[in-house]
Amino acid sequence: MAVAAFGVFVAADDLLVVSTMLRPIINDLGLVLPDDLDATAWIVNVYLIAYLAVMPIAGRLSDVFGRRRVFMASLVVFAIGSIVVPQADSLAMLLVGRALTAIGGGALVPVALGVAGDEFEGGERAKAFGALGAIETIGWIWGPIYGALLVRYLGWEWQFHLNIPLALLGIGLGWFLLPRDRRREERIDWLGAALLTLGLTFVSLALLGQARIQSVSGLDQLQGEQKGVPLWLALLGAVLGFGGVAWRQARSPEPLLDLAFARAVHRRDPVLCLLVNGLFGAALITALVNVPLFVNVTSTGVERGAVESGWLLTALTGAMALTSLLGGRLVARLGLRAPTVLGFTLASVGFLVMGATWTVDSPMPEMVVPLAVIGAGLGFAMTPTTIGVVDASSEAATGTAAGLVIVARMVGFSVGLAALTTFGVRRYADLRATVELPALTDPGYQAAALEAAGRLTTDALAETFLGAGLVAFVALVLSALLSAQRR
Repeated sequence: MAVAAFGVFVAADDLLVVSTMLRPIINDLGLVLPDDLDATAWIVNVYLIAYLAVMPIAGRLSDVFGRRRVFMASLVVFAIGSIVVPQADSLAMLLVGRALTAIGGGALVPVALGVAGDEFEGGERAKAFGALGAIETIGWIWGPIYGALLVRYLGWEWQFHLNIPLALLGIGLGWFLLPRDRRREERIDWLGAALLTLGLTFVSLALLGQARIQSVSGLDQLQGEQKGVPLWLALLGAVLGFGGVAWRQARSPEPLLDLAFARAVHRRDPVLCLLVNGLFGAALITALVNVPLFVNVTSTGVERGAVESGWLLTALTGAMALTSLLGGRLVARLGLRAPTVLGFTLASVGFLVMGATWTVDSPMPEMVVPLAVIGAGLGFAMTPTTIGVVDASSEAATGTAAGLVIVARMVGFSVGLAALTTFGVRRYADLRATVELPALTDPGYQAAALEAAGRLTTDALAETFLGAGLVAFVALVLSALLSAQRR
């Protein structure tokens, strides 16, 4: 379990660490904002696409070939990507390295959950999943802080240099401590895997075309036309890919995805848990992306804004880590429904308070409390929505089930990013049309324009927090339909 947790931590750290490194990476590549915004957004997008696409396939590979083999192979790919990124002298090469680190890091998560599923049952399995959820959120806490420290004292390249000894350590630990694998007499549906990868890639392209928000410091930089894959083409590719997966599922003697639980009408828990996981991801990404953007607008300087947003997000993710651990214990005692309903109740309240009270003049202490409440709520909901899917799968498919959980969560991330960007930019434009500024020749024009931009940005972002509260409330309603049976 310690080895599995190590893999989860490495993947979680690498998922968010680049958020504090984007500016120096962009500068070193010679890119200029906002002119090259669409290009720089791919530093974020390519990682999320690869991370999402590899999840169910890695879970299935670990079911067939064994957790130990796939765990070690994932770290090898992760190390290769970490070698490529700091050596990149072009955006294209950097994206190749980022894709490799995403494939390696993303594969570690379902493998780790598969290890917990193999080693524990019932209430003990819920506690193990809670522990892994806590480790994952600690990685989310550490990633941005770690990245900021490296940028300040060593340089962004050191994140990837230091990944290499970490990967080698993980390979050694996996070799000596993970149980020896016994290959199952099953085959991988490689055509189904290719079709699923195609579908997930294109649905990500359709949604993440709006994800430029992670590369900017204000909504005003998101105005204008966006380049990239046309939406119609991305959606067509997604439909063809998922249609192909459905065709293979019906015809393959050994389909890629074990969806027996979804066909059992009387077992609604796993289907509800997958839906709730998508809403979980959409709510969480709203906080992770929009809180730093909000603070950047209200702070008096870039460095101070980075520090303040780091502290605020620590309140969110720190509370998540604690209650994720507690959530696993509550599942063992109370079943799926109680901790999930409690979690999304807290998250709904926290987001609504943020949306109703945060303004351009809000002091830091007042901003910490609702974020901690949201983090506590999402932490309580994390473990039961995972265990509800994994417990419903067969013993031979726990890795695949774990991969589906993370895919649902990451699709929620993507939908949340697309929705909040589109809504935020439109609201900013609508509000800007109502502002009356002094004449350009007026000495106070510049100050008035800056004040208006800050106020309009925070107003638009506060409305996205209200939207996240609505998402959390929908998840609450679905959670109330889960069974109350103890694990």
